[in-house]
Amino acid sequence: MTSSANPAPLWQPSPERIAEAQITRFQAWAAEHYGAPAEGGYATLHHWSVTELETFWKAITDWFDVEFSTPYARVLGERSMPGAQWFPGSTLNYAQHALRAADDPTRADAPALLHVDESHDPQPVTWAELRRQVGSLTAELRTLGVRPGDRVSGYLPNIPQAVVALLATAAVGAVWTSCAPDFGARSVLDRFQQVEPVVLFTVDGYRYGGKEHDRRETVAELRSELPSLRAVVHIPLLGTDAPEGALEWSALTSADIAPVYEAVPFDHPLWVLYSSGTTGLPKAIVQSQGGILVEHLKQLGLHCDLGPADRFFWYTSTGWMMWNFLVSGLLTGTTIVLYDGSPGYPDTAAQWRIAERTGATLYGTSAAYVMACRKADVHPARDFDLSRVRCVATTGSPLPPDGFRWLHDEFAESPAAPGGLWMASVSGGTDVCSCFAGAVPTLPVHIGELQAPCLGTDLQSWDHQGKPLTDEVGELVVTNPMPSMPVHFWNDPDGTRYHDSYFDTYPGVWRHGDWITLTSRGSVIIHGRSDSTLNRQGVRMGSADIYEAVERLPEIRESLVIGVEQPDGGYWMPLFVHLAPGAALDDALRDRIKRTIREQLSPRHVPDEIIEVPGVPHTLTGKRIEVPVKRLLQGTPLNKAVNPGSVDNLDLLRFYENLFRARS
Repeated sequence: MTSSANPAPLWQPSPERIAEAQITRFQAWAAEHYGAPAEGGYATLHHWSVTELETFWKAITDWFDVEFSTPYARVLGERSMPGAQWFPGSTLNYAQHALRAADDPTRADAPALLHVDESHDPQPVTWAELRRQVGSLTAELRTLGVRPGDRVSGYLPNIPQAVVALLATAAVGAVWTSCAPDFGARSVLDRFQQVEPVVLFTVDGYRYGGKEHDRRETVAELRSELPSLRAVVHIPLLGTDAPEGALEWSALTSADIAPVYEAVPFDHPLWVLYSSGTTGLPKAIVQSQGGILVEHLKQLGLHCDLGPADRFFWYTSTGWMMWNFLVSGLLTGTTIVLYDGSPGYPDTAAQWRIAERTGATLYGTSAAYVMACRKADVHPARDFDLSRVRCVATTGSPLPPDGFRWLHDEFAESPAAPGGLWMASVSGGTDVCSCFAGAVPTLPVHIGELQAPCLGTDLQSWDHQGKPLTDEVGELVVTNPMPSMPVHFWNDPDGTRYHDSYFDTYPGVWRHGDWITLTSRGSVIIHGRSDSTLNRQGVRMGSADIYEAVERLPEIRESLVIGVEQPDGGYWMPLFVHLAPGAALDDALRDRIKRTIREQLSPRHVPDEIIEVPGVPHTLTGKRIEVPVKRLLQGTPLNKAVNPGSVDNLDLLRFYENLFRARS
């Protein structure tokens, strides 16, 4: 779809909404104090933000009153990518900023967190209580010998204890990392063993889909396979006693102590996130305290237009970067909503019910959930009081045009959204824990399009020669540094893996791995991954994880898994298996394959179909060919999907080409 296909906007902000938006007030203030353009709206502000990069980021720190314990020498000491040095010489603390609202006596008893489980009954944690628990746990971590730079891990669902543990970790200058408890032991160990945590926060189990899932055996395996652990903290979500040698959460969070914040360098590690592990172990992506602080203040305060009066709900798990992004809502004084449970329990409308009961003002979900609601004939604005919802945002995959239309039509006649609903389809990545393009409260929304590139992000679409494109599909690139780009990967001492992940295609320019179109009116269309990452319900996983589990089965000689974005907004994930001699793909083997993936990896990544194939195609160097197969399954002709000279057996690819024709 190009910009000419659909010139009329689906939604237009009212003049009142534009005037009240924080981004409008920021532009007027930056024009007065920093020479930003006063006229021309968002387009001129964005142009200024990428051409005057240092001035823009200085303005962001001033506008949001970032508290530097030690002042910076300059905004950008080294501008190259990779290797940009932001605010050199400065020190600060992320957790100190996340808890600033607790310092306001008028807000101390207001909710900082609203915790919701599958009963859909919100339980508040006030700002004062959150700060008290963080203060107590911070002191206990120091007593346990946790020092700046040590790693602290969480095997936790989306519960208040996870937020407290993250903030206490940041307060002492340690490095947070987490996985959701639906990850199997192997998936967790592939991540945590890389960073060698000294403390593990864990639950005894979790509730999902109306059932309890006991994880004590998995926790025991984690403890035995993580020799770096000095302490394990037990959170009895299912009410069980702490295992031998574990500490009780309640004992560590009972004191009434104000947090003591460690002032750390701007580029000091805040947390480790993980890539999907497409070609081996997941990349351990390290982002900085200062980089995340200023990027998230910009993103949440200006693009999402969040402030102290808001309630921010995004359906996520602790294994997805959107959880970290959600926690950063605290930076803007916003109440954040933590939902721990199935996205569709007890019925498909569950997330809308939670938005109603928590008074959410910004509700974020996946494109897949929106399409599921449309298919299930859910009517959110009719059946729920969503009068406080100002924006519905989606990510995880591109929201199809039908999803835009459905959301618009559902809210069109509703008093919940006078003038229609602001729909923000956003796109970014774990790699930057932020958005490259998406929400702008002062711009119109066009069907199937993201509103604009984000401030400070010089987003472009390039062809294979590095030529910028407009109204044509190209590679998503970012041509200037962003503060939240990784400071490094863990165990990548010379930076080779980091460089090769983003900068080997276009030297000095970030290539992300998405196909995009930048339209002539400034909006952005995302066409899906240009690599082979698997993305289910917003949770990314690499094919290597699947292969490792499946190919342990003696009947499987080799396998190939592909995630295919469908034109109707669906997502088809087939698993192709090349069987060992004498094996047969019967129902028993299919069940065993599914059970293996569900138990060892993730229930979200059980394939939609398991299909026997005559063989798996490889490159000449022996690497499984995934992206060309994905293109074939999306209808790309064989001669355009792959370079024939790079394939060991071209005839094997014809199977997938024929499969697309048979399914069409």
